[in-house]
Amino acid sequence: MDAVTTAETTTTPALRTIDLRGRHLSWSELRAVVPRQSAGSRASAEEAVEQILAAVRTEGAAALRGYARRFDGVEQERLRVDPAEIRRAVDALDPAVRRGLETAIARTRAFAEAQRPADARLEVAPGAVLVQRWTPVRRAGLYVPGGLAVYPSSVVMNVVPAQAAGVDSVVLCSPPQREFGGLPHPTILAAAGLLGVEEVWAIGGAQSLAAMAYGVRDGEDVLEPVDTVTGPGNVYVATAKRLLRSVVGVDAEAGTTEIAVLADGTADPAYVAADLISQAEHDPAAGSVLITDSPELARRVAAELERQVPAAKHRERITTALTGPQSGVVLTDDLDASVAVADAYAAEHLEVHTADAREVAARVRNAGAIFVGPYSPVPLGDYAAGSNHVLPTGGTAVHTQGLSTTSFLKAVQVVEYTRDALAEIGEDIVAVAECEDLPAHGRAVTIRTGD
Repeated sequence: MDAVTTAETTTTPALRTIDLRGRHLSWSELRAVVPRQSAGSRASAEEAVEQILAAVRTEGAAALRGYARRFDGVEQERLRVDPAEIRRAVDALDPAVRRGLETAIARTRAFAEAQRPADARLEVAPGAVLVQRWTPVRRAGLYVPGGLAVYPSSVVMNVVPAQAAGVDSVVLCSPPQREFGGLPHPTILAAAGLLGVEEVWAIGGAQSLAAMAYGVRDGEDVLEPVDTVTGPGNVYVATAKRLLRSVVGVDAEAGTTEIAVLADGTADPAYVAADLISQAEHDPAAGSVLITDSPELARRVAAELERQVPAAKHRERITTALTGPQSGVVLTDDLDASVAVADAYAAEHLEVHTADAREVAARVRNAGAIFVGPYSPVPLGDYAAGSNHVLPTGGTAVHTQGLSTTSFLKAVQVVEYTRDALAEIGEDIVAVAECEDLPAHGRAVTIRTGD
């Protein structure tokens, strides 16, 4: 048996333990052994999402109404939200919530504007000028989930970087809510209103991404296709993004939330347990992972979970998440091994609770966002740190970054040569063109230079 299959796995009342002490696993073995959602759930999601995308593309608004009836228990008359409803939601917003959202907007906007890259210009030779110019996409589709919680913060995280990038047009989709007459949650509408977003559609899940990608006509209302879609969601939303990549740009597979805490014996077990619980609260499929070289810390965190979970409002949901295959404790030999496991796991949210946490965090290559030290918990980033909480999940942080201003920008390369600059490298171009048996390429140069 190989090292992955022989890694010892036990079950505790809160988190299962994957004991990697004394084992020397390769990168691929580490990627395979860290906690994840089951492959079966992802496969079933892909089959369902393929059917949804096809139905929306062929049946349009009728399919969307059918899914609202099936998934949300809502009979819809109009899919687009009347802008007057958005204004009413702003007027009715709790003042304390408004202040919180305005704080988040200000800090997120400051960071988003700082992220915009400068154009690059280089004269590689006299008269030979190259420019990389950043341009925003024309239209962006932004998704804000509903379901078990309300996420006005996700409105902020999607809209602000799009605005900072200079996107001409944004459309926001969020699921219809039966208790609000088929409209998205009023706090979602209010957050959109605070940001000046007037085009909101009451469409949820994978079907909303299909609507934004393909476009939909609903009577006099038209949802024009977008150039890119962004936003967090469940495994179905993440799967829809993967399947729509050939149609529109996507930010990342920001699916069901996950947290990894990289900790040593100096960590406060109460803090660690509270942070694992905070993300498990989102969804029964949320992932909470502790990576540590301290068995004593693991035991103390388990004791804290047993104390804190029963007192939590959503304890049943939390317990399901903590005891699922996507959660667990990974025991390692030392800090270096813990960093290697963290890189292999590639967490959406990675907290570092170690001595010299800043230095340890700097060693981590793969994570959506890294939260350094005991006073930078993930909920800080969820709401008001100024960072973005739309982040890659499921290990995709090895190749994908979180949502930012650059998610709504694309680089256009501009080439401008004079006749003399072209003539200087004309022979080189002809030589390579002849090598590739494309003589007309060379002729397109020599016809200009007279060679």
